[in-house]
Amino acid sequence: MFSGIIEEFATVVAVRHDRENIDFTLTCSFTGELGIDQSVAHNGVCLTVVSIDGDRYTVTAMKETLDRSNLGLLKVGDKVNIERSMLMNGRLDGHIVQGHVDQTARCIAVEDADGSSYFTFQYDFDADKARNGYFTVDKGSVTVNGVSLTVCNPTRDTFQVAIIPYTFEHTNFQDISVGTVVNIEFDILGKYIARLQSLA
Repeated sequence: MFSGIIEEFATVVAVRHDRENIDFTLTCSFTGELGIDQSVAHNGVCLTVVSIDGDRYTVTAMKETLDRSNLGLLKVGDKVNIERSMLMNGRLDGHIVQGHVDQTARCIAVEDADGSSYFTFQYDFDADKARNGYFTVDKGSVTVNGVSLTVCNPTRDTFQVAIIPYTFEHTNFQDISVGTVVNIEFDILGKYIARLQSLA
């Protein structure tokens, strides 16, 4: 489980295809604190550390993960938002994030907000999925590339998020522009409520 509070971004240093899997090798400041089998969220996707070599570590993404996320678009030099799993004795500063990305969305607008920025994202709307909680609500939570954010101005298939300068500077939002594909995870609480209503 994660909170959506990004620790830093890691840099991709190698990408290796192995049949339908992709091994990503990355480097970050706390590689020395990682362990084999540890869960780390990468752009919001929970991946397992499979090897460590000096200041580099490797994770593997399988086809299901690649189909639902933007990880297959990563190349050497890209910055990836990372977060280690949440300590259960700490504060939940963001919201409950599983690291199970639901789908991707595409940035369709970036607007200046006099110091901060509004990013608008559009995703493929599916009525069946929406009935199961795959949608956004005003002032609700959503995870974009692993970042816990508050939804503004949602429509049937779009939503906005407001990014303050600190978040912009410390996540890969600094690399997001119109056309960029991002990972989104809808709020798990909404999914549970939708599921309960469908069983009533």
